[in-house]
Amino acid sequence: MSAPPSATLPPPTEPLPVLTTRPPWRHTFIALSVPNFRLWTAGNFVAMTAGWMQRIAQDWLVLELTGSAAAVGLTVAMQFAPMLFFGLLGGVLVDRFSKRALMVVTQSVFAVLSLGLAALTLSGAVEAWHVFAIAFATGLVTVVDNPARQVIVSELVGHRHLRNAISVNSSVFQLGGMIGPAISGVLLLAVGAGWAFVVNGVACGLVVGMLALLRTSQMTRTTPSARGRGQLREGLAYARSKPTIVVPVLLVAVYAVFGLTMPVLLASYAADVFDVGAGGYGLFNSMVAVGALTGALLSTRRATIRLRTVVLGLLATGVLQAVAGLLPGVVPFALVLVAVGLASLLFLTACNQLVQLSSNIGIRGRVMSLYVLVLLGGQAIGGPLMGGVVEAAGTHVGMVVAGGVPAVAAAVTALVLARRGQLTLQVRVRHHLPMVQIAAR
Repeated sequence: MSAPPSATLPPPTEPLPVLTTRPPWRHTFIALSVPNFRLWTAGNFVAMTAGWMQRIAQDWLVLELTGSAAAVGLTVAMQFAPMLFFGLLGGVLVDRFSKRALMVVTQSVFAVLSLGLAALTLSGAVEAWHVFAIAFATGLVTVVDNPARQVIVSELVGHRHLRNAISVNSSVFQLGGMIGPAISGVLLLAVGAGWAFVVNGVACGLVVGMLALLRTSQMTRTTPSARGRGQLREGLAYARSKPTIVVPVLLVAVYAVFGLTMPVLLASYAADVFDVGAGGYGLFNSMVAVGALTGALLSTRRATIRLRTVVLGLLATGVLQAVAGLLPGVVPFALVLVAVGLASLLFLTACNQLVQLSSNIGIRGRVMSLYVLVLLGGQAIGGPLMGGVVEAAGTHVGMVVAGGVPAVAAAVTALVLARRGQLTLQVRVRHHLPMVQIAAR
């Protein structure tokens, strides 16, 4: 039997520059030396801050309208369910069309949806089902927007600074996550949720303007994939064939279902456990973001990324989150949230970098759509699941489950990889104390 045409085979990973030593401090934000990426980062910061404002306001609005943590979980599910069902198709579109053009469309639709929700809220006509419907519509647009947002970074900076650009992007996202909830908490107390939705709508319009200002002549444009059969299967087969793609994707899937349900858990902690209201809810989210921003900055200093990096990252994150569920006081709880945010971001950034650097640019849209599918689609499952756990067993149990299950998944993954010879356990003596380490063979 003759071999199939080469055009039908998954493209190999192109050689990419890999750091072997920590970069000098002056190169911590080296990707910002690229003019297009500087412009992108400025627009992205505004968008991320406003997006976090809307997410916090949306969740709190549903809690006010229904008084139910499960309803907040349903809101999360409605927003992320489209990615679960249609996410891989979004990756096919991203590989076929201009990422910049796709984002102009998606951000314009986001602006319309946000301003529509603002109008309903400010007029006093909003009901819970309105929020659910707009959250679902937002999720449909995210199916295309999120993989396009991931892949366009490589077009802006090229391969040389891709790892640094991913870390900078994560820093911007978390900086927005630190500032946005705090601003949203103030707005919720002062004028209500509606104005947070207005701000997000305006911010999406500004992103459209930023995309129009990008210098396309300086972008590393990729040739769009030709329309053809089997492109979805090709992307899945490519991802499945590489441990450096499939293992991070599986671990992110587990963490998304359980660990990334923090809006549901923190809303319940603010309303039912500590009775600190909307301001406390915003504060808790900001504490997570403070740690995550620190983790994002530390990720720019990381010299190497291997499978053990993501396994240990998830183990640490899960253990810290489970510990948070056992703490009785608001101050120690808030402080541990900083550590959870730091560990979580180091884990997620390592997964993102490893998956992107392990995939060829010609198929990266489909690979990243798989990554985004489990990242966001997992939250669609986890939102109502953890909302039900909170209502049935209590908020503290919910937090322990949210961290404990990912920690167990990381430990099992380490054992499986060890049996396959990809990881080993080593015991070393340091300062006269035995230390257990996971090492790659």
